[in-house]
Amino acid sequence: MRGPDKFPIRLRVNAEEYVVSVEPRRTLLDCLRIDLKMTGAKQGCDAGTCGACTVLLDGKPVYSCLTLAIECEGHEVTTIEGLLGTKEVRALQDAFLTHDAYQCGFCTPGQVVTLYAHFRTNRSSTREDIALAVSGNLCRCGAYQRIVRAGLAAAETLAK
Repeated sequence: MRGPDKFPIRLRVNAEEYVVSVEPRRTLLDCLRIDLKMTGAKQGCDAGTCGACTVLLDGKPVYSCLTLAIECEGHEVTTIEGLLGTKEVRALQDAFLTHDAYQCGFCTPGQVVTLYAHFRTNRSSTREDIALAVSGNLCRCGAYQRIVRAGLAAAETLAK
């Protein structure tokens, strides 16, 4: 019995071009983690409910476990690896450490990618803005209040 056909696609991930052969049903998450060895986005629920796999697609946060890799051809995918060194991520890293918002660290990349996208359009966030921004990201450790505090601290740093 023959398996599903694979198709070559061009992906632009973190400003680099890749050609990958994928089955039409392959998720962006699997393509990133398995084919491209980019493991920052975490595999959590595979149902779009935890946010651990959050990446940016054309600058907007998406759950990569629900996004097909073939849908991303012709678009810009940015992972946590591609955001490292930006002023937003540096501010978030410092704030997450200061406010003990990382706990086990599993959800942290998704939280940081989500907050990065939020800060790109809204530097002066309220507690409610931050809480709403990360509401699609599950923290199994229950560090929500610390994550919100870290987000507020990062927003203050970025507003200066």
